[in-house]
Amino acid sequence: MTLDFSPLAIEQRDDYTALYERCSDKTSDYTFVNIWAWSDERQYETASAHGLVWPRVTNPAPALWAPVGDWQAADWEAVLTDLFPGGAAFERVPEGLANIWSDRFGDRMVLEDARSEWEYIYSVEELVTLRGNRFHKKKNLWSQFRRSYDWTYRNLGRDDVDDILEMQQLWCEWKNCDDIPGLRAENHAIARVLKNWDHLPGLICGALYVKDYMVAYAVGEPMTEDMVVVHFEKGLAEYKGVYQAINQAFLENSCPNFVYANREQDMGQEGVRQAKESYNPVSFLKKYRAVWKG
Repeated sequence: MTLDFSPLAIEQRDDYTALYERCSDKTSDYTFVNIWAWSDERQYETASAHGLVWPRVTNPAPALWAPVGDWQAADWEAVLTDLFPGGAAFERVPEGLANIWSDRFGDRMVLEDARSEWEYIYSVEELVTLRGNRFHKKKNLWSQFRRSYDWTYRNLGRDDVDDILEMQQLWCEWKNCDDIPGLRAENHAIARVLKNWDHLPGLICGALYVKDYMVAYAVGEPMTEDMVVVHFEKGLAEYKGVYQAINQAFLENSCPNFVYANREQDMGQEGVRQAKESYNPVSFLKKYRAVWKG
């Protein structure tokens, strides 16, 4: 059987999400919001076979990702032999599926650690209370913001999209997004999500204001019953402590019923890794490159 790929469409959201919910190990890479956000940049395509959806990116080069659906129910010998008799490589394979494949195939499935794709998981309670020496610097910066500015926090909705995009444009002008491919792509991804708010139910968004001026915002969504994923978070740097403030305020006010916060991967960038590690993750969602030998 040959997989028949077609470009990702917003109309796939419900069917895709139903299969995503059946994955026994969820990561933020595979939420529909995430793949929709980055679809123009990565050129996502999907195909359906054996009760699973098979995503792949085609930019900058074709690459299969892990299948989405009920991994436990699949007859993997039949599935992989049918679809990839000559072998195949899969990127960003969640640890749960990697373990299933490893147990089933042994040395016929080679796993390579993809450390740059591990997702950082934090305790919501810890990031809200910022107790102890581990969070001393974060709490100081948050306290400085709180003392220095006449600030408020607001939960946002569809009617606030234009205001968020306006602040995002200010952030991009400061960062020269147009001259930096990664930031330019992220800016487009943010706009792509916000402009399709009505088609992406479950979005959680909030912002910090100094007086009536938006200085930071965050956008996330529920990933599991007890975990929220933060997809985007931006702050205007002239406001000292603004990132510590939006991190804390978003979780406290918009995500109080979640136990864990997923702040996604570091992409192998040392500065990003140091920043994410400084918030003291409690665990990681690990991912692998898996090579099926056929």
